[in-house]
Amino acid sequence: MRLISWNIDSLNAALTGTSARAEMSRAVLAQIAQKKPDILAIQETKLRQEGPTRKHSQILEQYFPEYEFAFRSSEEPAKKGYAGTMFLYQKSLQPKVSYPTIGAPEPMDFEGRILTLEFNDFYVTQVYTPNSGSQLKRLGDRQIWDQKYCQYLKELDQKKPVLISGDFNVAHQEIDLAHPKTNHHSAGFTDEERLGFTNLLAAGFSDTFRKLNGSVPNVYTWWAQRVKTSKVNNSGWRIDYWLASDRLLPQVKESSMLDTGDRQDHTPIELVVDL
Repeated sequence: MRLISWNIDSLNAALTGTSARAEMSRAVLAQIAQKKPDILAIQETKLRQEGPTRKHSQILEQYFPEYEFAFRSSEEPAKKGYAGTMFLYQKSLQPKVSYPTIGAPEPMDFEGRILTLEFNDFYVTQVYTPNSGSQLKRLGDRQIWDQKYCQYLKELDQKKPVLISGDFNVAHQEIDLAHPKTNHHSAGFTDEERLGFTNLLAAGFSDTFRKLNGSVPNVYTWWAQRVKTSKVNNSGWRIDYWLASDRLLPQVKESSMLDTGDRQDHTPIELVVDL
């Protein structure tokens, strides 16, 4: 089974935009489509509460024929057109879709951040973890989120093994970002956020990339758009992950990143697992 996860930073912009960046995003979608993943997880869709428009659906059908999709969008009291997640999966799979709430600080449970597919023998779930924000204004709520989300995954794992993807908004170790010393107190690399991720792994889950690839350096999944040279200089962060229940790790064959060329922001991450 081949699974791909990508923070797309606005599905509408990627599908219908006319900028050079939109063209690069569509090239990434075409690259993903060529791989024919069984499941594609997308974060930060930024769709309206009603989900994709007819035009969006038609364009997705062009890229991904023979796929179904499930989505979750931000809804009141959360901001409109904010966050959001989506799965595209091959029609033959027929999973059960759920839209979990975890008791997170309001309005996080209404921001469309978690979407889960249930199969006979395993779960696939994705997350768009809340960012702690400028001046770490949301760090306290983020710590509660991390605890609640960990508990949710543990509950799933007690029933069936779990594959977990998404933008976790944290670089776990110093090797996971280009400039750890100057970002020690930045959102995504605080001691609190890193501890939250450590606790998640300790609950019975593995970072598949590190387990398969060891301490390979200078491999990232996100480069800041606001810094024009971030991708050229590879000044990135690894904040997107495929995690797996520890007992699934022997079945994981590949965990890697797709090459998106000059496009900054997030790059898709890929998992190949023998299920």
